[in-house]
Amino acid sequence: MISDLYIEQLRRQFPILDQQVNEHALIYLDNAATTQKPQLVIDAICHYYQTSNANVHRSSHTLSNQATQLFEQSREKVQHFINAKRSQEIIWTKGTTEGFNLLANVFAEQLNVGDEIIISAIEHHANIVPWQILAKQTGAIIKVIPLTDEHALDIHAYQQLLSNKTKIVTVAHVSNALGIVNPIKEIIDLAHQFDAKVMIDGAQAIAHIGVDVQQLDCDFYLFSGHKLYGPTGVGVLYGKYDLLDQLPVWQGGGEMIKTVTFEESSYNQLPFKYEAGTPNIAGAIGLGAAIDFMNELDAIASQQHELRLIEYTENALSQISEIEVFAKGAYKSGSISFIVKNEHSADIAMLLNAQGIAVRSGTHCAMPLMSALNCNGTIRVSFSIYNTLDEAKMFIEALKKVIALLVD
Repeated sequence: MISDLYIEQLRRQFPILDQQVNEHALIYLDNAATTQKPQLVIDAICHYYQTSNANVHRSSHTLSNQATQLFEQSREKVQHFINAKRSQEIIWTKGTTEGFNLLANVFAEQLNVGDEIIISAIEHHANIVPWQILAKQTGAIIKVIPLTDEHALDIHAYQQLLSNKTKIVTVAHVSNALGIVNPIKEIIDLAHQFDAKVMIDGAQAIAHIGVDVQQLDCDFYLFSGHKLYGPTGVGVLYGKYDLLDQLPVWQGGGEMIKTVTFEESSYNQLPFKYEAGTPNIAGAIGLGAAIDFMNELDAIASQQHELRLIEYTENALSQISEIEVFAKGAYKSGSISFIVKNEHSADIAMLLNAQGIAVRSGTHCAMPLMSALNCNGTIRVSFSIYNTLDEAKMFIEALKKVIALLVD
């Protein structure tokens, strides 16, 4: 178990947490949207711009060589962090959303009319809309894994959906709206029995659950840096080397080419084949620093700490009669989602903010899930390693005050 002293020392690495909001100490419980950044990450970005600012892979001068070295070191850090076989399997993107759009585009030539794409009822819009666009272009059919009464994915129904027509299965490791952890290894193994390619949205898992892409045997794994204590505007698409190598290019421009004439162009090797144009160099370096930060943590103790916060908060919420908790009792990571009956989630979030508490309200970019839950939106409380049990307790007390105010 992580001690209170350790958490306090950890919090000092996050300068943004030491501030007042509406004359209250900030309690930041919106980590599923984006995590705060440790000084280590902020310093790494500043240091790059102050000492090594240059384009990568393009020049032979010292600054370019320094920038390239830092940039590629970060790629290798990602490789080892998720246990990919090769650094060439790590593709820099703007984030999970761009990664899914990339995959949907390069798979356009692989699908025929009547081929099937399986997604799930809990997906973020970023793992729905690109496949809808692709289905319209190719005549493919989208099928959806439904929920059980406990708001978990119905694995039996999923097995019934799988067939020789299934070409792609794309699901979230952890639900961004509910925090529920999906049986991702089982989902992958079942899909591979039908030779389907499996894509995993790891945006909500990467900061909370150890990810080993070789052990999972997923074909693609995607995540965003800003949910992993890194900067915004940078993310990762992992793909098995042989698959990435065989798939067509996506965007055209600098870096992704080998030769260009007005008649024809040839394309670069992996990973540069999918990295057209000047990349987010500072972002990649910042993400590398975020991984350094993660590697210094005790992963098991950190996970236990976050689970303790979730268990306490879910139990406390369940004792308030005006509240309905979704996926109650399910194995969760990072987040809890609930409603206050007969009240709008935005009103609850606004009144909590008046007490310095940051939570997320709304549909969480998961409108189909909200429809399945028969609600217009939820309040999401999401934790990180720097949150404390005292913060969870203060949140519950603040929420009780809000409910009393609205009921009166």
